[in-house]
Amino acid sequence: MKKSIVSVFLFLFCYTAFSGVKGLVVFGLDKEKPVKDTVPFVMEEDEMQEDTDSLFSFPASDLYCGWDTIHTHSTKFDIGSLQDNVKEIALYDKNSCTYAHPFSGNVTSGFGPRKRRFHYGADIDLEVGDAVGVAFDGKVRIAKRSKTYGNVVVVRHSNGLETYYAHLSKINVEIGEEVFAGQIIGLGGNTGHSRGSHLHFEVRYLGQPINPTDIISFTEHKLVSDTLCLSKKTFSYVCEAKKAAGKNYANSKAKVHIVKKGETLYAIARKYKTSPKELSQKNRLKSTNILRLGQRIKL
Repeated sequence: MKKSIVSVFLFLFCYTAFSGVKGLVVFGLDKEKPVKDTVPFVMEEDEMQEDTDSLFSFPASDLYCGWDTIHTHSTKFDIGSLQDNVKEIALYDKNSCTYAHPFSGNVTSGFGPRKRRFHYGADIDLEVGDAVGVAFDGKVRIAKRSKTYGNVVVVRHSNGLETYYAHLSKINVEIGEEVFAGQIIGLGGNTGHSRGSHLHFEVRYLGQPINPTDIISFTEHKLVSDTLCLSKKTFSYVCEAKKAAGKNYANSKAKVHIVKKGETLYAIARKYKTSPKELSQKNRLKSTNILRLGQRIKL
């Protein structure tokens, strides 16, 4: 009997040592369950080349220098490199789902200049809690809370495009998760720099924003074409955006009021033909706040 027990233990010891199976439990013969790595990381190009399997596991690995799950925006490519050439990008292929509209709401603010800055996406009206779907098949690169975007999901697609879904109230996906067109990736919200619930939707190629209407008809909720033609004309808005940024900087430097003795927010608002409410919002003031002598008020 003792010899039999010893033989069993010797067999199990040899099996564990030479089979290469990690985490074998002697009494239950159960394998250890793999632990999913959800820690954000940046994998650079040289690291990816060391591991061929890793290289091909990321969408558009031939276009991007790495897989960055920390920074919301990818490094921007040089628009001048396009010269006068036109690059055609297929928006989907026979092995993927086609296109699914993220949410069937009205566009309340489109791509282009605003009063003091440039708007790089399309704002789609929705209510907090409405389901938001991903536009194309891809893999989640970003799923986190951002100061400006609020709860944001960024999905990279095999053709090099990345789509952004911002101001969400809830994120339903994880970094590295493979998603398919129409899959619910989050719920609509009003997080980050947002006034009222809406979905901020962006399309970018190698970090450079693209007008979503070049790809999508927001009235018919479908693609304009099966392909996207990229050229210098696609990014002609950049000069306009730089001017808007420069003007915004100049305005922010020039339009400041220094509070004098006895002045109130109402008096300052009246002087500059604005409203106390607008000044309060710009300066993060409450109606109960008392202005200090020498205080700087942004106009």
